[in-house]
Amino acid sequence: MSLLADLVNLDLSDNSEKIIAEYIWVGGSGMDMRSKARTLSGPVTDPSKLPKWNYDGSSTGQAPGQDSEVILYPQAIFKDPFRRGNNILVMCDAYTPAGEPIPTNKRHAAAEIFAHPDVVAEVPWYGIEQEYTLLQKDVNWPLGWPIGGYPGPQGPYYCSIGADKSFGRDIVDAHYKACLYAGINISGINGEVMPGQWEFQVGPSVGISASDEVWIARYILERITEIAGVVVSFDPKPIPGDWNGAGAHTNYSTKSMREEGGYEIIKKAIEKLGLRHKEHISAYGEGNERRLTGHHETADINTFLWGVANRGASIRVGRDTEKEGKGYFEDRRPASNMDPYIVTSMIAETTLLWNP
Repeated sequence: MSLLADLVNLDLSDNSEKIIAEYIWVGGSGMDMRSKARTLSGPVTDPSKLPKWNYDGSSTGQAPGQDSEVILYPQAIFKDPFRRGNNILVMCDAYTPAGEPIPTNKRHAAAEIFAHPDVVAEVPWYGIEQEYTLLQKDVNWPLGWPIGGYPGPQGPYYCSIGADKSFGRDIVDAHYKACLYAGINISGINGEVMPGQWEFQVGPSVGISASDEVWIARYILERITEIAGVVVSFDPKPIPGDWNGAGAHTNYSTKSMREEGGYEIIKKAIEKLGLRHKEHISAYGEGNERRLTGHHETADINTFLWGVANRGASIRVGRDTEKEGKGYFEDRRPASNMDPYIVTSMIAETTLLWNP
């Protein structure tokens, strides 16, 4: 008699060419992820060859009950690390039956910015540092923390090892490998300053693909924590007090910045970002005011400043970039719950298309 695990891990390629495609989209809150699966007659590698599909938008906060049909447009394909074989994960965005992007579809506007000839010519690279916190499911308290109590103060936990300092490494490593399997350009992981908090990095990736990869990496993380019976939180300040918040530092460069003389281009781009500080902050994630306090490696939310190797700045430029006169910079303002479609396209728009 087969066990449940045997059936879950069945290799369909043994007796069928059919595959399973998991269609994934962003729900009505802007942070919740939804998905459902369908059978396809054979392997697919081009998202344009995939069928569109509908769902009940009234059940995700994205459509009224009397006109609830929303249409999923497949946009990017990744290998499925859960079902494996030829099965796929499909990142989608959502439209009305008439073909209009619904209000929570932030990918559509981002794609238009990234398709602009001036942006295409600059080949924008992004590296996104996604921080998150693992919580004990039934008490909503960080993994490894005593229930109702607190661990020792910050200091021993960043990039730490040991059962008294590092909590959830099996989840983190499983996620790392699953992302690599899926084809996500995940470039690293590390334990963060607050115990129970971790980070993964996606990139460098070009244009809108960086955001597709971050969303799929988030999806895979949610699925793995579901299996592990742990909750993942993207709250920018999950624990009040003398504990680090969680961000999504966004590293950025353009072709001009990466070439000789690029440091001057970087400084001009940073100047533009400073002029639109309020607009960027308003789009960089909910609850960010609880994180951007001027403490715990952040700049105050109302202050824009940049510096070389300054982790208390809004924008940090690395020592190597300053020394070589070219490279990239890091926007440290985005919160961990930011929408990467909004953040990456807004940085490109401000630095490449906007004229003060």
